[in-house]
Amino acid sequence: MKIQQTTTAAIILGLGIAIGGIMIGRGFELGRSGDRYVTVKGVTERDVTADLAIWPLRVVAADNDLTTAHSKLQASVQKIMQFLVAQHVDTSLATLTNFEVSDAFTNQYGGADRAPNRYVIHQTVVVRSNNPAQVQAASQHVAELVNSGVVLSSGGEYGNGGPTFVFTGLNKLKPTMIGEATARAREAAEQFARDSKSSLGGIMTANQGVFEILPRDQAQGITEESQVEKTVRVVSTVNYYLKD
Repeated sequence: MKIQQTTTAAIILGLGIAIGGIMIGRGFELGRSGDRYVTVKGVTERDVTADLAIWPLRVVAADNDLTTAHSKLQASVQKIMQFLVAQHVDTSLATLTNFEVSDAFTNQYGGADRAPNRYVIHQTVVVRSNNPAQVQAASQHVAELVNSGVVLSSGGEYGNGGPTFVFTGLNKLKPTMIGEATARAREAAEQFARDSKSSLGGIMTANQGVFEILPRDQAQGITEESQVEKTVRVVSTVNYYLKD
């Protein structure tokens, strides 16, 4: 009886070890198959044209008399408006912002005796237009304002004072471009699978990437904001499983 019980126990133990070995082997196999994947990138680009222009023109007027300085500023603003009309730029959306007056006599560090004018007034004319090409053309003739006596300055909130060109239609492009980038990533993965004598499985992970708006002419010193013509790019990164 004891021999029979011992034999039965040994058989059960042996079956357990065998089944355990099979399960462990299967686990290693699945683990190895889970490690077999390929990472690919899909890139797509679109050439687009800006549909909004923002052009800040920062005006400066100075005089030892505050009223006279203000009159000079108003005259300069009027000349800017006349210039824009002459350049066929719609002024209906033009606004005046950042009115600032500085008094040299109140500058405890500067020394009023060295200031050529006591009062300096700044104001910015912000031109907003849905016709960027027209604004770009007008900006090529800004020297005419200087010749007419308008004093312009750069810096401050609006940077160098040149026009900024904006593309506002990105959201409309996103679905199509993401689809194209994903399709190109799959094409690359399928080619890799063929080259490695494998077949392509499902998606392991995916990252659609970040949309970038780049200058059309990508050269040193050229910024996206300064160009009417731009390039939209997105890169999708996808990890695909590989199967034998």
